[in-house]
Amino acid sequence: MKKTAVITGASRGIGRACAVALARCGFDVLINYRIDSQAAETTASICREYGARAFTFCADVSDEKKVREMFDFAERELGGVGALVNNAGVSSDGLFCDISRAEYERVFDVNVWGQVVCAREAARRMVREQCGKIVNISSMWGIVGASCEVVYSASKAAVIGLTKALAKELAPSGITVNCVAPGVIDTDMNACYDKATMDDLCEQTPLGRLGKAEDVAGAVAFLLGDGGDFITGEVLRVDGGFVI
Repeated sequence: MKKTAVITGASRGIGRACAVALARCGFDVLINYRIDSQAAETTASICREYGARAFTFCADVSDEKKVREMFDFAERELGGVGALVNNAGVSSDGLFCDISRAEYERVFDVNVWGQVVCAREAARRMVREQCGKIVNISSMWGIVGASCEVVYSASKAAVIGLTKALAKELAPSGITVNCVAPGVIDTDMNACYDKATMDDLCEQTPLGRLGKAEDVAGAVAFLLGDGGDFITGEVLRVDGGFVI
């Protein structure tokens, strides 16, 4: 497998940590972002410090045309797409009875359709090579569900279903597909919660702390490395024991 990776939503948080972890492992990387070009370039700069070739590409992952252009760019600049980290996502919280069609579509367009589109473009290229690895980022709420995060939980549960089905379909082509389900991670996505809520979530975590983006990145790097060669269709929780 070529040590080249596309990481979506990699301008910050878990995506940035994944890009850096892979660069440290000898991967060349394409850093996808949607809005913040400066933050994406910061990610690329950090990756280059580890000797990696690093490029940035602006694309909304739910836009098929832009995603196709992104993977074509990755093929030209990186020489192929050996791995995909499907990380880009949006959150949603609020009472179930207040959910609108627009909110539902926003969350599923990015969290599910975006992963489908990126995985499809990656798979088309990986099948030709008869090798490759895909890691989809879900959430522990996709496993157990979260009150007041129904649509988000449903979208992340869909990612788990996508992972398992795609793993079966692509396995004959030598491609692995796995899923990482983070717990409560100290990133900007959780900035909407007040200190009392975060403290409560920390107390509910058996390891007694919030997760770090690097905790998730370590799991992703493992699955994309040699240690993950015989693992496919798996959901790896990185949640400090929250879901046991």
